Amino acid sequence: MITKLNVTSVKVLDQDEALDFYVNKLGLEKGQDVKQGTFRWLTVRVPGDSGTEIFLEEPGPPLHDEATAAQLRELITKGAMSSLVFNSNDVRGLYETLQERGVSDFTQEPIEHFYGTDMGLRDPFGNGIRILQQGKVTQKVTA
Repeated sequence: MITKLNVTSVKVLDQDEALDFYVNKLGLEKGQDVKQGTFRWLTVRVPGDSGTEIFLEEPGPPLHDEATAAQLRELITKGAMSSLVFNSNDVRGLYETLQERGVSDFTQEPIEHFYGTDMGLRDPFGNGIRILQQGKVTQKVTA
C-alpha cells in the first residue's frame, strides 16, 4: 500500500540556477545536496515540510544517455516537461513578493475562481508553476 509521495522531480537545465530560483525567489528551502561522481541529487522543499521533496533533475548520465538528454533539454526549453502546484495562504501577497524578488515570467496574475485564488508562472527553464489559495467552494462540482 502506498502511504505518501516522497519525491517528485522537475527537469531543469542548470541545477545551480534552479536552486537559486526555487530558494531565493520562490521561497522554498534546500533539502538534500549529494554529489556522486558527476551525478548530483539536489532537492528543495516547502519550508518546514520534511515530507515531500522536489528533485531538481538535470538531464544526463547516469539517468539518461546523451541522445535522450539532448531531447529532454529541447523539451524543457519549450516548457513541455514539468509542472508544479503549490498551496499558499496569501496568493496576492506572494505575487507582490515574487515581483519584488525579480520574478517576471508570470503566466497569470492572481485571479478569483469558484475554488479560490490562483496564479501561474514559469521557472527559468519554462516549467509551469501554479500557486493556489483555496477558498470555500460555493458551487457543486460534478465530473
